[in-house]
Amino acid sequence: MDLIEGLSNRSTVSVRILELLYAGTTLGVVVAGLTMVGMAIRAYRQTARRAMLYLSLGFALAVAGAAVTMVAAFLTDFEAVRSLLLVDSGLTTVGFVFLIYSLVIYE
Repeated sequence: MDLIEGLSNRSTVSVRILELLYAGTTLGVVVAGLTMVGMAIRAYRQTARRAMLYLSLGFALAVAGAAVTMVAAFLTDFEAVRSLLLVDSGLTTVGFVFLIYSLVIYE
C-alpha cells in the first residue's frame, strides 16, 4: 500500500496532485538538462574538445531517463514501477558514466 493512499481515503485527489507534481518536476529536469546539452554542444563547436561531446551525451542520457520514465509512467498508469525505476536509473547511470569520462579526458 502506498503511504499517501494509506493516509487518505480521498486518494484520487492526492494521487492526481502527486502526478502533477511529478510531471512538473520532471519537466523542470528535462528543460534544465536540455539547456546543459545545448551549452555543451555550443562549447564543443567553439573549442572542438571531444570532452564536450561526451558531456552533452551524458546530460542527454540522464534527461532521456527522466523523460522516458515520466511518459511511460503515465502511459502505464504507474503500474510497472519497478521497470520504470530500472529504466530511469539505468539511463541516468550510463549518462553519469559519460559525464565522468568527459571530465577525465578534458584537456
